[in-house]
Amino acid sequence: MQSMSKINNSGRSITFSGKNENVMNPDPRSRAWVEVDSKVIENNSRVLKNFIGPECLLMAVVKADGYGHGAETVANAALLGGADSLGVATLEEGIQLRNAGLKCQILILGNLINAEELYYSFCWDLIPTISGIREAIICNNIAENKHKKFVIHLKVDTGMTRLGCQCNEVEELISKIDYLENISLKGIYSHLAMADKDLESNMNQSFTQIQLNRFEKVLKDLGKRNKLLCKHLANSAGTLSDRRLHFDMVRVGLSLYGYYPLNDFESDLRLDPALKVKARVTLVREVEKDTGVGYGHFFKTQRKSKLAVVAIGYADGVSRNLSGKISASIDGFLVPQVGAIAMDQMVFDITDKPDIKTGQVLTLLGTDGEVSISPQNWCDLSGSIPWEVLCSFRNRLPRVVT
Repeated sequence: MQSMSKINNSGRSITFSGKNENVMNPDPRSRAWVEVDSKVIENNSRVLKNFIGPECLLMAVVKADGYGHGAETVANAALLGGADSLGVATLEEGIQLRNAGLKCQILILGNLINAEELYYSFCWDLIPTISGIREAIICNNIAENKHKKFVIHLKVDTGMTRLGCQCNEVEELISKIDYLENISLKGIYSHLAMADKDLESNMNQSFTQIQLNRFEKVLKDLGKRNKLLCKHLANSAGTLSDRRLHFDMVRVGLSLYGYYPLNDFESDLRLDPALKVKARVTLVREVEKDTGVGYGHFFKTQRKSKLAVVAIGYADGVSRNLSGKISASIDGFLVPQVGAIAMDQMVFDITDKPDIKTGQVLTLLGTDGEVSISPQNWCDLSGSIPWEVLCSFRNRLPRVVT
């Protein structure tokens, strides 16, 4: 194949032979990327661990690729900061962490329903969540053939109306599990449905209080048996709002990444966002007044304008619903996004900062100088929630760990 050459940023010619082994990997910062500060994650983990105290375990929830931050990066940083275990949603997420060399306890928070999934969970030393006797029997049969115990946690539905057995089934179900010789039931837990909402109300009159009461009754009915179990109920909102929800362990997701369950939540804890979304200007152009911009020409310039094209779009996780609503920061100066956000591109009006050049970097989320743009800012404009915003950034956006 005929070789080709190009000019790099330094002006030097680079020759490509057409063979894969001679092609260098592109700079992950060449287009758009997610920047993650692992030291911030580590510190957030340390702050949370100190807050809950030495008698309570901290599970770092790293599902959905660590809420878009990179599961392996987050897991390692959280453990360095004092987290005791990890929580994932799927079998594949757990295996990914084991392949990365992580040896700590990993709980799969989703239901595994067939023998093959549970077999792989056993082989990779992952702890499955059980909601009924059927899965427990499958686990017992798998472990019997391997001549060792299969560690599981039981989930109880106290009001989420999702996974878990009914509260009035727990005592009988645990009795049946205890007859299974190859099962080691190590934990019992439930999940709060409205803890973030109840932060705005009186906890003692909230649905969270109802769930707490139900969970405590389940534990009381188990008598001495519950002392042998790791009991956990609180998510981030529950962890920060009421120590009665802590039990033996808390499962922290959003707050580990530096965000509070409510935008105006008041806390003495110093949690810092670890993520920034950045993109590079790929073209700067000047257009006349009344020029339509982007698909559908939903935006037309009101004056002679200078525009910056940035190579990031909804295929990367920036919702099209944010079109014409958000701004980005460059050197601490906010510039508005205009026109429809496309699959791979969006446009910013830089008329009021005309010195912006091709190749400069805009910060779409995160802190830039005195400017800070949070996921909550996007949520307020799109009707979303911070969890969805953070989990939306696609894999084609490189993760750059700082």
